[in-house]
Amino acid sequence: MKNPILVLTTVNAPYSKRLDAQELVHCLLDPPSARAACGPMSSFFGDVAPELQIAFAEMHGISHDQLVAAAKAFAEFSGQSYPLAA
Repeated sequence: MKNPILVLTTVNAPYSKRLDAQELVHCLLDPPSARAACGPMSSFFGDVAPELQIAFAEMHGISHDQLVAAAKAFAEFSGQSYPLAA
């Protein structure tokens, strides 16, 4: 993945509040921010392919362990199941 456009397009498509790359990164690292942006975060974990989630995280200095922790925390909050939270 050369840039985050595909990820951001998928995350933002159904929502009027748009997250930019840095806001998405912040949500991945800060569970209260993720809960406040529950729609886009649900799209990130549920609609973006896990490979693209990992690539986006790596591009922005988020470790695999941090990404998995974010997925698990958001899954617990939302009651949904996500591949990276399994």
